[in-house]
Amino acid sequence: MPRVALVTGGTRGIGAAIAKALRAAGYTVAANYGGNDEAAQKFKAETGISVYKWDVSSFDACAAGVKQVEADLGPIEVLVNNAGITRDVPLHRMKLEQWAAVVNTNLGSLFNMTRQVIEGMRTRKFGRIINISSINGQKGQFGQCNYSAAKAGEIGFTKALAQEGAKSGITVNAICPGYINTEMVQAVPKDVLEKSILPTIPIGRLGEPEEIGRCVVFLASDDAGLITGSTLTANGGQYFV
Repeated sequence: MPRVALVTGGTRGIGAAIAKALRAAGYTVAANYGGNDEAAQKFKAETGISVYKWDVSSFDACAAGVKQVEADLGPIEVLVNNAGITRDVPLHRMKLEQWAAVVNTNLGSLFNMTRQVIEGMRTRKFGRIINISSINGQKGQFGQCNYSAAKAGEIGFTKALAQEGAKSGITVNAICPGYINTEMVQAVPKDVLEKSILPTIPIGRLGEPEEIGRCVVFLASDDAGLITGSTLTANGGQYFV
């Protein structure tokens, strides 16, 4: 039987590319999404991948969502925590709501989601948990104290849980993408992209979502069984760790 993989934030951008890559690699894939019904239904129609709507910042919603996915498809053996939002503003103007929304969605969701599947993975003695962090969780970014803190927290979560899961056959790794050619980056003004962003990337181009998808497929595979607690940096040489 194909392994079941669940991707949060899996119907657009990097998440959609991850879901498609896992499907192509032979997994049975479920894609979670938070709010854009039109995009989710278009994604489902184009790919045949099952989509499920719930708010990953809510523990109870995650519990119900995972229960439904497992009832429909079977036990989740690969979890990709990809869902994330931004509310960019310098800290001296940041509102509590902007801080809480980003931290609860980007970091809180790792607990909310992983807690639902970790016991089953421990029982079955197999699991792959892959957390999509960010270059800005490694180096920080102006106007992103909330986002950078959450993404750095994802790396700490990854390293701690990797130690807990190792003896149960569960690997836990993080991927830190740099600037990836998604709708969000495409919305950046062209002159800013060409003059301020691309010159900082040694390979001279944006990453493609499919390149992150291939990273996930590798970390989810049996071939990556030796790798746990690691952070895979995928940023074209923009920042070295």
